[in-house]
Amino acid sequence: MKFDTNGLVPAIVQDSQSLKVLMLGYMSKESLELTIATGKVTFWSRSRNEIWVKGATSGNFLNLVSLALDCDSDAILVSAAPDGPTCHTGSDSCFDNGDN
Repeated sequence: MKFDTNGLVPAIVQDSQSLKVLMLGYMSKESLELTIATGKVTFWSRSRNEIWVKGATSGNFLNLVSLALDCDSDAILVSAAPDGPTCHTGSDSCFDNGDN
């Protein structure tokens, strides 16, 4: 796995059932290890500079189904089963902006 100069790798989250892209986050080595260990998708918050378990506040966890690396090993595709809306706006996807 190739992490960037900040020790992060982009992680694209996809709904395991609908295959809809839900969000883009960034994972550190620690957050990736926590994701695998707990089954809860966990990111590195670039704005807060801390580990961020998606759903810890809202209850809308992303439950890990599988992980896949891209061909260059510098991005992760996360297949997850969401417990509720993924976006902080209440939408199922962070890409539901009405322009699609």
